[in-house]
Amino acid sequence: MTKKKTFVLRINPEMLDAVEKWAADDFRSINGQLEWIISNALKNSKRLKINDVQNNSEPE
Repeated sequence: MTKKKTFVLRINPEMLDAVEKWAADDFRSINGQLEWIISNALKNSKRLKINDVQNNSEPE
């Protein structure tokens, strides 16, 4: 199992509500949804290789 780091995230309530609703639509936790969003952004900007994400992903 891959070790994950924790950190504090400050986010405005409206943005958190939107992420929470999106996560529910995708049957994910808020944390899982944020990881998915960040992962996609990194892949799309070519800052993270697709294999790196697949090797470090864990089922929820």
